[in-house]
Amino acid sequence: MAASDLTRADGSPLRILVVDDEENLAELVSMALRYEGWRVETAHTGARAVAIARELRPDAVVLDIMLPDLDGLEVLRRMRATDPNLPVVFLTARDAVEDRVAGLTAGGDDYVTKPFSLEELVARLRALVRRAGAQQAQSSSVLVVGDLTLDEDSHEVFRGGEEINLTATEFELLRYLMRNPRRVLSKAQILDRVWNYDFGGQANVVELYISYLRKKIDAGRAPMIHTMRGAGYVLKPAT
Repeated sequence: MAASDLTRADGSPLRILVVDDEENLAELVSMALRYEGWRVETAHTGARAVAIARELRPDAVVLDIMLPDLDGLEVLRRMRATDPNLPVVFLTARDAVEDRVAGLTAGGDDYVTKPFSLEELVARLRALVRRAGAQQAQSSSVLVVGDLTLDEDSHEVFRGGEEINLTATEFELLRYLMRNPRRVLSKAQILDRVWNYDFGGQANVVELYISYLRKKIDAGRAPMIHTMRGAGYVLKPAT
């Protein structure tokens, strides 16, 4: 399975809903998206799609306009009533200009006509999710990984609802780790990003501050900061 650089804020896989009444096609698209490391659910009717979306809260939807029960545009309308910013790619055999205009006017973010390339669909989805994530990041200053939250504006940090007081450098180090959940970061990367220059032989400053953070973040709790011997450090939700 390919490791995707796109995840949810807590580091868990993106959730994609694929809606198409052609079961073989839906499964083919799902396999391509699962290969990206994403969690994929499928629906073959509009009503089922709306129900799944309400429970799954997907990060994006691949939606066929021609469905056996509800029109795809109506499905989109119902989904957007719950999640107004949900990114949607329309998937359809109808390639007339009027249909494209209707789909995009109804609020679709992109439009792919059958037959299509799986690579193109994946690329468009990745672009959509990135854009949606960037907009979300601009509107929210709170980073969340597991039960750990960090507010970039107020500089408040909580774990399991308990406030944790950090120094300015500890805060910057934790922020960098939380912006890259489940990703192994080398000492060199951390030095460059947190201290903004190369310490040369003084890379042990990273070890020192990681130990400070552990005492505050992990003390008496399931650990979130892990050492990957010879590679660096990774922060991930406690198991």
